Amino acid sequence: MEDNKLSINLNIIDRYYPLRIEVKEEEKIRKAAKLINDKVLQYKQKYTDKDTQDFLAMAALQYVSKVLELEGKQDSKPIINELQEIEKELEDYLQKQ
Repeated sequence: MEDNKLSINLNIIDRYYPLRIEVKEEEKIRKAAKLINDKVLQYKQKYTDKDTQDFLAMAALQYVSKVLELEGKQDSKPIINELQEIEKELEDYLQKQ
């Protein structure tokens, strides 16, 4: 069996984290780390009286809030309900035939 794992060292705010990830996930993981680093840098430039932990917490809060917002927009229950209604109508129609 082929091993599709890759060992990388990920830099997040001047700390290195050794990770073993799927090869296909590398670009996404590195992009996520870059977004975190960029957001923390923005906070560092704007608020000089806080520490890195505060900036990391604010970045995490911002990104997780966005994820939750997007998850809410992708609620599939209404679509599933509509499809079930259509299926029932089709079954009723076919039984009458």
